[in-house]
Amino acid sequence: MDTSLVNSQTIELLSQITGQKLTQKNLTPPVIFLANLVTVLLGVIFVDGTVAESEKQRLLTTLYRFSIPESDVRKLTHLMIKGVKENQVYKQVNNLLALAAPLSESEKLLLISFGYEMSSADGEIDSREKKYLEIVAKHLGIKPQHLVVLEAGFTHQTNVEPIALDEVHFLLSPARFQELDTIFVKAASDMLAALPTKAKHKITKPHRNISYGELKKFQEYRKQLDNCCYQLFQIIQDCSNRGLLPHTLIKEVEEISQKAKSQQFRLAVLGEFSQGKSTLLNALLGEEIQPVREIPCSGSVTVLKYGTQKRVVCRYKDGREEEIPFEQYQLKATISEDAALGCLSDELAHNEIDEIVFEHPDLELCSSGVEIVDSPGLNEHPERTAITQKLLKDTDAVIFLTNALRPLTQVECDLLQDVRTQLNHGNKNEPANNLFVVGNFIDLVRSEKGREQVQQRIERIVQGQKPIVAGENRVHFISAQAALDAILQGTEDDYLKAFQNFTQSLEKFLTFDSGIVKIKHSISQINRVIEKGLDGLHQSEDTLDGKIQISESEKQKVLEKIGEASGRDVRIHLLSDQLIDLVFEQIAESWDEWREGLSDRIAQKSQYWNSEHSPVFSQDKLIRDYTNQFIRDLSKEIDEWGNKKLKEVILQENIKYLDTSIAYELDAIQGEFNSLDQNIQTNFSEQLKLSIDGINDDFMGMGGIGGGVGIGTALAAGLMVFTGLGFIAVIVASLAATIAGSFGFGMLDFDGLKDQIKGKVFELGFQKFDESMDTIFEKLNEIVNSVFENRVKSASRVITEAIALYENLLEQQEKAHNETLEQREAEKMWIYQKRQELEQVQNGLEVILSKCTSDSKN
Repeated sequence: MDTSLVNSQTIELLSQITGQKLTQKNLTPPVIFLANLVTVLLGVIFVDGTVAESEKQRLLTTLYRFSIPESDVRKLTHLMIKGVKENQVYKQVNNLLALAAPLSESEKLLLISFGYEMSSADGEIDSREKKYLEIVAKHLGIKPQHLVVLEAGFTHQTNVEPIALDEVHFLLSPARFQELDTIFVKAASDMLAALPTKAKHKITKPHRNISYGELKKFQEYRKQLDNCCYQLFQIIQDCSNRGLLPHTLIKEVEEISQKAKSQQFRLAVLGEFSQGKSTLLNALLGEEIQPVREIPCSGSVTVLKYGTQKRVVCRYKDGREEEIPFEQYQLKATISEDAALGCLSDELAHNEIDEIVFEHPDLELCSSGVEIVDSPGLNEHPERTAITQKLLKDTDAVIFLTNALRPLTQVECDLLQDVRTQLNHGNKNEPANNLFVVGNFIDLVRSEKGREQVQQRIERIVQGQKPIVAGENRVHFISAQAALDAILQGTEDDYLKAFQNFTQSLEKFLTFDSGIVKIKHSISQINRVIEKGLDGLHQSEDTLDGKIQISESEKQKVLEKIGEASGRDVRIHLLSDQLIDLVFEQIAESWDEWREGLSDRIAQKSQYWNSEHSPVFSQDKLIRDYTNQFIRDLSKEIDEWGNKKLKEVILQENIKYLDTSIAYELDAIQGEFNSLDQNIQTNFSEQLKLSIDGINDDFMGMGGIGGGVGIGTALAAGLMVFTGLGFIAVIVASLAATIAGSFGFGMLDFDGLKDQIKGKVFELGFQKFDESMDTIFEKLNEIVNSVFENRVKSASRVITEAIALYENLLEQQEKAHNETLEQREAEKMWIYQKRQELEQVQNGLEVILSKCTSDSKN
C-alpha cells in the first residue's frame, strides 16, 4: 500500500465518513483498507434494495476480522459503517477511486474478493450484486478474467482458465501482504483457500532448490515481533486516548514497529571483474537472474530483494527513478561488449545509473529475508572506494570472491584490507567476523596438490599472523557454475555439497550471529515501551486511589517545569547552531593549513606510482593506473586529515561540549523528576530514565552522548559516528573520468613519456580537485550538521517525553477529580486489564527470545 497517495480529498472524505477530524498519520494501511472494504460491502448489500439481518451479520463478521474487540479500529469500523451508509459513498465513483488510490493491485483484488464472498454467502451471487462488483472492479483496473476466477471460487466451479487462475493466486499470495500487516496475510491466505487450486504443472526439468530453513525461521520470529508490536500499539493507543499514558509512547511504538518490519539481512558480494559473482548469485538464488558472460559484465550496483511482484527499478545518479521492463534488466545491468573488451574506466565513470533494484517474489534466498547487493567488478573501476563504502553501509555480511586459478592477487589483498577496515568502522587491526572469502572456479584446478596450494595461500593470507577474517567456516572453495548446473538439473555432486556447506555457514552466521542481535535489540526496545506503559498505568491507578494528589500550587509548579523543559530544549538547539558555526570556522582554517603542503606530499608519493602498461601502446590504461594511484594517495591524505584533525580534534572537542551541555540539561530534568517523585509519590524518574537509556539505540556503535552525572551508562562519552571522509572519496573518485578526458598528447614526446603522463595526471588531478571544493564543503556541511542534529534530536525526544509526562499527570489529576467513585473503580478495572495485556505481550517476547536462544545453541 502506498500511503503517500493519500491526499487531502481522501483525508477530508474519511473525516466526513467517520465524523472525526482525521490527519494523514491516522490513516494507517488497516484503516484505509477497512474504509474501502466497508464501502464495497455496503454497496453489495444495498444494491438490491433490501438488507436482510443475515447480511448485517455477515458484514460485521467480515469487518471484525480486521480489528480486535474494544480497539479504536473496531470503534472506527462502526463509525465507517454509519458514515458510508448515510453519505452513500458506495454509489459515488470519485469517492471510491479516492479511497482506493493507495491500494496495490493485490489489495484491490483482495477487496473485490470480499465483495464476492459477501454476495455468495447465501449460496448464489445475485445478478445485481455481480453487476455492481464488475463496475467497481472496472474502475479499479481489475481484469475481467480475474473476476471469473473469483466467481468460480465462490460458486464452487472448477473449470477456469489456468493462466487467469495462476495470476489470481500470484496476486493473492500471502507473501505479497507481509509488508503491511499480519491481518492482511491471514485474509489473503483465507481467500486463496476459498478459490480453485492451481493445476500442478509437469516438471520439464528437474530442479534442486537450496533451502534456507533457519533464515525462514528467523523471519517467523520477526513476524511474531511484528504481531507483538501491533498488539502493543493497540494497547498504548487505547490507554493514551483515555488519558492514562502520554501520547509520545504511540509514536515510539510506531517507530519500533517500522524498524522491525523493515528488518532484512543485507548481503554484499564483492570482487574483481570476471570472478563469477553473477554466477554465484544465480546459484544462491537458484535461478539464472543475473546476466553472465565470460568477459566483464556488471556495469553498476545491483540490489536483489523480495518484492510482491517482479519488477526492475533503475535509480540514476541525479536522483531520478525509472521502472523498466524486465526484458531491459540484463541490458541495463550489463556494460557494453566494446567497453568490456577494451578499457572499462570511461564507460563506467560516465555511467548515469547509480543502482538497479530487482524485486522478485519467488527467489528463495530473498524471500527468506535477505537483500543481496551485487557490485560491479572493482579492479578497473575508478570509483572503487566509493562503491565499496556504498555497498558496505549497514551490511550484515560480505562475500569476497576470488579466482582459485590466481587467488588473492595484490590488488585483491589491498581491496580485502579496505573491506575489513570499513566493516570494522575504521579499525585496521581487528579481523572482520562478517567477512567470507570464497575461492571460485575450484573445478578448474585439476590436481589435488594444486587445490592444496590454493587453499594454503588463501588461508595463510586471511587467517595468518595478522588475520583479516575471524570466526568459523569463513573460507570456502566452490565452483559456482558447477553448483548452479547441479541445482538446475536436479543432480548432486561434490561441487553442490561444497556449495551447500558454504550456504549453510552463511545462513548460520546471518541467523545466529547477526539475526539474534537484531531480535534481542528489537525485544529490548519493545520491553522498554512496555515498562514505561506499566509504570504509567501504575501511576494512573495510584492517582485514582488518591495516592497521588497535587495542590494548586504544585500544579502551578508543574506548569512552570513544562516551560523550563521547553527552554532547555531551545538552549540545546541554540548551542548546537553556535557550535556548528564554530566547527566550520575551525574546518576552514585547518583545511587551508592542510592544503598548503598537500601538493608536495603527493608529489613525493608520485615517485612510487607504477604501471605495467606501455605509454605508447596502452596510453589509456597507463593514464587510468596513474589516475587511480593519484586518487588513492589523495584519498589517504584526506582520510588522515579527517581522522586526525576533523574527527579527533575539531569534532571531538565540540561534540564533547555539546554532550556535556545536553547531559547537564537532562540531569536537571531528572533532578526535578526525582523531587516530584518524593513530593507526590510518582515514578517519573524511572520513566524518564528508560527514555534516556533509549538514546543508546540512536547511537549504537556511535558512542552515545557524553557525560552526565545521574544519567547512567546511556550517555557514554566519545565520537564514533565519524569514521572518515567517505563522501569526499566519492567526489575524488569521480575525478578519474574528468582527468582522463582532459588529456591531450600534442605536447608529449615518447622520450620520458611515462614521467610526462604522470606529471599531467598530477597537474590535472589537482586542478579538478580544487574545482570540486564547493561540492566538498557542501558535503562537509551535510555530515557535520547530521552529527550534531542526531544528538540534538535524541535530546529533544527525551525532553518532549518529559513534557508529555508532566501534561499527562495534570490530565489524570483533572480526570480523577471529576469522576465519581463508581467511575474510578471501573477505570481501575480497565487499567488492570490493560496491565494484564501488556504483561501478556511481555511474556510473548520472552517466548520468542527463548526460542531464538535455544535455536542458536542447537
